[in-house]
Amino acid sequence: MYTTLLNIAIFQGIVLGLLILKSSLFNSNSNKYLAYLLFTLSILFLNYVFELEDAYTTYPFLRFFDDVEWALLLPVFMFLFIINRIDDTVKNKQKIYLCFIPFAFSAVLHIINDLDSIAGIYTIPESAFFLIQILGLIHFILVVTFIPFLLIYSCFMIRHLKDSQEKKWVITISTLVSFLLFSWLITALTGILLNYDISSPMRAVALFGTFIIHWTAYMGIYKYKLAKNKDAISNFLNNDLTISYNGLQIEENSTPEEYRESITADNLYFQKLELLCKEEHIYTDSTLNREKVAERLGISAGYVSQIVNTITGDNFANYINNYRVEAVKEMISNSEYENYNLLAMGLESGFTSKTTFYKAFKKVTGQTPNEYKNTSK
Repeated sequence: MYTTLLNIAIFQGIVLGLLILKSSLFNSNSNKYLAYLLFTLSILFLNYVFELEDAYTTYPFLRFFDDVEWALLLPVFMFLFIINRIDDTVKNKQKIYLCFIPFAFSAVLHIINDLDSIAGIYTIPESAFFLIQILGLIHFILVVTFIPFLLIYSCFMIRHLKDSQEKKWVITISTLVSFLLFSWLITALTGILLNYDISSPMRAVALFGTFIIHWTAYMGIYKYKLAKNKDAISNFLNNDLTISYNGLQIEENSTPEEYRESITADNLYFQKLELLCKEEHIYTDSTLNREKVAERLGISAGYVSQIVNTITGDNFANYINNYRVEAVKEMISNSEYENYNLLAMGLESGFTSKTTFYKAFKKVTGQTPNEYKNTSK
């Protein structure tokens, strides 16, 4: 029964990871690391199942797979999951490649040992035993220091998240993964230092790990925490993967433009943004920002800035203000708005104050609103 639960979790972790990676609905730079985290958990459970079933006796070469310290990747993928959800200015300061050094060191060290003890390809000379022991001690120190450090550092990164709902989701999953890793670490240290039989506590730790996979599947898919666009999720669950906007077809199951190298004017997300401005007049929302637009488009806020900057040569704020200015110009030329004062027109178009309205209008037209109104008569 216990092994069956582990096998179900392994299967669910792999399927959920593939869904996150392959579906344009859930795929993002951040979520792909969550998928890798689920794959790593599945590998750890698979190794544990092999151990319970005594598969290493029958197939000793499986030890190559088991001896690698896969747990060192869990805090790395948790960290990358978090920092890819925060601002680029903070993310770009992180030395991401350093996170993989402990895992790489562990993998190389164990493979060198296993090529001797398991494969018998060569024999490590006695003169090298002391060096191997020193490297083993370094590996031990890395495990007991690197995992807690990166998890704690990841917690500090969460404070850069701006969306409260997103922050709640990230804090919850980060807490679950941290609890799992700390439980595993404490259990393993207890067994090593006190020579204690840890089979029962390790079973409980593994069972909690399966809960994380089940919970991620439930909250991520059924509670829609991995994707913010509820309409897109509804279409996805009903196998309607094409959204039409007045004749423009955008296939949701195509490769997202966020992952293509070139960004051109025919970018599907930019076309969708143009339609939102021209048809739905989203610029009239005075609280409109990159995050809101990103949510409507189903992409990251950073990518919104990237496509706007690349295609228009201007930043997001100026892009939206251009639409607002054009709206004011149309009102000025429309006799129905003849009795409106200019500030009312500006506020109606989405500007938040007289200062920002006049400054943006002058930047776009080269004239103040009053000057433009007088010359357009």
